[in-house]
Amino acid sequence: MQAKVVLKYCPDYTADVELRLREGLAEWGGMTAFVKPGQKVLLKVNLLMKKLPEEAVTTHPSVVEAMVHLVQEAGGIPIIGDSPGGPYSVSALQSIYIRSGLREVAERTGAILNEDVGQTTIQYPEGKLVKSLTVTNCVLGADVIIPLSKLKTHSMMTFTGAVKIMFGVIPGLLKAEYHLKMFKISDFADLLVDIATWVGPALSIMDGVVGMEGDGPSAGKPRDIGALILSTDPFALDVVAADLIGLKPEKVPTLMAARARGLTSRLNEIQLKGDSRSLWRIQNFVIPKAISTNFFDVVPLPRNVKRFVLNRLRSRPIFEHEICVGCSDCVNNCPPKALTMNENQRPVVDLEACIRCFCCQELCPHQAIKLFKPWLGRKLLK
Repeated sequence: MQAKVVLKYCPDYTADVELRLREGLAEWGGMTAFVKPGQKVLLKVNLLMKKLPEEAVTTHPSVVEAMVHLVQEAGGIPIIGDSPGGPYSVSALQSIYIRSGLREVAERTGAILNEDVGQTTIQYPEGKLVKSLTVTNCVLGADVIIPLSKLKTHSMMTFTGAVKIMFGVIPGLLKAEYHLKMFKISDFADLLVDIATWVGPALSIMDGVVGMEGDGPSAGKPRDIGALILSTDPFALDVVAADLIGLKPEKVPTLMAARARGLTSRLNEIQLKGDSRSLWRIQNFVIPKAISTNFFDVVPLPRNVKRFVLNRLRSRPIFEHEICVGCSDCVNNCPPKALTMNENQRPVVDLEACIRCFCCQELCPHQAIKLFKPWLGRKLLK
């Protein structure tokens, strides 16, 4: 049976977002198909870091508020939550809720903002790469999980959407440990697929009204797209979202990991409903270059020589010290501890230790970290 994806045109956040979502949900019979009276519904938003809605890093509050109304209408109890990057603490959550506009949403609607920062290790024997996961308690306490992702490119994983957002069920700094253990992109993609299949969201919704292109998920540029996308299959949703911006599934590691397991990964496996695809003519969307070492996998060089050469050909973080304020967020959140602060309280990187997860660039609150992609590396590493 083909997965169903509903595409709704929504030119901006001043449009009737709730109406568009209501129209999309009608393809399944409305929100009551997913939410029953009295159920706790986790609206798992993208709260990567403390950013304003217009910066296109976090799920826009207009989309979250619309979903809160629809859940309440169905008799559910909406809980807004996520585990952002960095420390998973009540104070960190509160500051991000305020900055992202979600505190105001909660005040207007009566929705609950999750402040339970507990975590639990669960067993998942069906996982391909991991057989257990440590997850946030707010996920375990929910009767229904509806992720509200943001359409963005991603410097490490090329694309982040309905599948990648579920990495947010891993609490705070523990994410760094997973990055360190699964530093190969293919392994990390398998981890994300394991998490997504464990979560098994009832419904996935993507905020693609304004997305992000370039060096996402936090340092790229906002880009008007005008789309709200709904599906019960997060992999199918990502296929459609990627197609909107001209990105082939073969360039998205999570979709290739899904394909290897027989999950949805091709447009011809999807029943596309909603508004006409011809409404979207998005050209020249800036996509990060995928990082791969396939070229060197077959080159007969000693391991230490291969590592030395690769570290100089692969993308690497560049720290713009004149923008940096010396907050040390990048150092504190570096999984392999490859960053240190110099005598001027500015970060420097040990390229031999760096695993190219780009958590530093992702979590920098001042966008003081850029990615440098050597010309020869762009030619050899595809």
